[in-house]
Amino acid sequence: MSLFTRSRQLPDTTGGDADADGGGATGDDGAEEAVEEAEATGAAEKAVSSEAGDGTATARNDSPRPGWFGWRRRYPRTARGVSVGTSVLAGLLVLLVLLFPNRLDHMNLRSFFRLPVEAIVIAAVLLVLPPKARRIAAVFFGVFLGLFTVLKFLDMGFYQTLARPFDLVFDWIMLGNATDWLRESFGRTGEVLAVTGVIVLFLALLALSTWAVVRLADVMSRHRPRAVGTTLVLGTVWVTCFTVGVQFGGVSFATKGNTEFLANRVQHVRNGLGDAKVFEKQSAVDAFAATPPDQLLTGLRGKDVLFTFIESYGRVAIDDPAMAPEMDATLKKGDATLKAAGFASRSGWLRSPVTGAGSWMAHSTFLSGLWVKNQQRYLNLTSSDRATLTSYFQKTGDWRTVGIVPGVRKSWPEGKYFGLDHIYDSTHLGYKGPYFSWTPVPDQFSLEAFQKLEHGKKNRDPIMAEIILASSHNPWSPIAHTIDWDDLGDGSVFEQIKKEGTNPTEVWKSQERVRTEYRKAIQYSVDSLTQWMQRYGDENTVLVFLGDHQPVPTVTKGSTSTDVPVTIVAKDPKILDRVDDWNWTDGLKPADDAPEWGMDKFRDRFMTAFAK
Repeated sequence: MSLFTRSRQLPDTTGGDADADGGGATGDDGAEEAVEEAEATGAAEKAVSSEAGDGTATARNDSPRPGWFGWRRRYPRTARGVSVGTSVLAGLLVLLVLLFPNRLDHMNLRSFFRLPVEAIVIAAVLLVLPPKARRIAAVFFGVFLGLFTVLKFLDMGFYQTLARPFDLVFDWIMLGNATDWLRESFGRTGEVLAVTGVIVLFLALLALSTWAVVRLADVMSRHRPRAVGTTLVLGTVWVTCFTVGVQFGGVSFATKGNTEFLANRVQHVRNGLGDAKVFEKQSAVDAFAATPPDQLLTGLRGKDVLFTFIESYGRVAIDDPAMAPEMDATLKKGDATLKAAGFASRSGWLRSPVTGAGSWMAHSTFLSGLWVKNQQRYLNLTSSDRATLTSYFQKTGDWRTVGIVPGVRKSWPEGKYFGLDHIYDSTHLGYKGPYFSWTPVPDQFSLEAFQKLEHGKKNRDPIMAEIILASSHNPWSPIAHTIDWDDLGDGSVFEQIKKEGTNPTEVWKSQERVRTEYRKAIQYSVDSLTQWMQRYGDENTVLVFLGDHQPVPTVTKGSTSTDVPVTIVAKDPKILDRVDDWNWTDGLKPADDAPEWGMDKFRDRFMTAFAK
């Protein structure tokens, strides 16, 4: 009887910091051992209970009951299964976190059949630490792995939209832009649901990863000899496989990918923190800063010059075999339309600093002659006195400079920096029609509004206009189509066109449908622009139009190119003669081997070509 009674007693928990690794257990570890002992003697306990009478029952009722309401004592086999199951689950969760790739296109079964060195290192550290330090270290490792997983999810999102990883220095502000896009595309409810889901996921990841590591630390402490032996074996296997280069399906079995991932991020952060000084030095160099205004852009005096950006018009629209036939037809039709009106054109390629999104960084790169690759550079640029291509037009005093920016729906103080005398945003174009998902104003209406508000006025000064067309903005559903220009009115006609369009929720269920709608959106933008030139352009009109960046990877299908087409259109042959040495391709479609410049090189080349 005394043997059974002693076997179910909880061990003394007053032993302070005595290390459970030495064979006993204290504190939380002791409680776990007590549970296991209780499970092991469950049948004997029942026997004792039946024989002990009231006195023994009273003593048992005064002692702690393992599990919730004593369920471990009543169901010892189930409790044992749950204990083993949760331990296995914790181990799998830690391995999953360490093996989880940070890109969706790298997600495959082979990625999870590897041995990460980080798991072995964490196990070794936890085994050598005393109990209190071990528990603190386990919590630290758990939180760290949770944050590490969050970073991988951020990378996934950024690779899917911007074809690059999340920048720990510069990209936090982009999260605000993402919520704006959600609200504008899916409404306030969609934004709230998405943000709530992200917050819940973030907290769940932190909690689960911390629980998993703490659980494994407790298990290893209770089974120290076995844990030490297993860690040594796995360490030996890792070193051997890494040295020999063992691979399965082309994937290395012994991996240190997480360590390399973190090392790269640390270096990237260090570079980012020093980027401001680098950019400041680059900004100070301007070949035209000291040029007198009367010597600037003299080859364009008396001309209306239009710099027009087509949202997401990237090389994929021209090169991709699934889009090329339709885009070729659109560009050939545009060529024929312009030639019939007496225009000629030349086309080349520009390399954008961004892809997928970040149009404003591409615009500022093109106009400033500086490589604006992140938000901090953009903010530094727009708060500096660096002159842009548009501000040089303003500086001459010979052009009225205007901006047509239908995608802007709130104050845009940076507009003054770009040297624009007047800015027409989505609320000042006279549009009374519906939004097309993100797009507030269809391109054809934006161009017609420009004609009515500025270009079509009589007895006016020459105009330099920055026009940002928005109809080809993600999510490309629904999209407008060109109609008779005389039927545009106040835009109400687009109500029916939108109703006849596609549903973005349905379109985004299929990658091929997304790509098809993207191509149609680019065709609509190009058609609108070439028709406007045919309808309203004359011998004093010079049009430069280009894409700002490639679309998201869903459309590019993993292409790493950041090229966008750029075209100059004019009726006056002297204009194109000045850019003859650029060796651009005749027509609206640049050849595959047409010159490719960085987008930051255009400003100085353009100003040099028309300097005298």
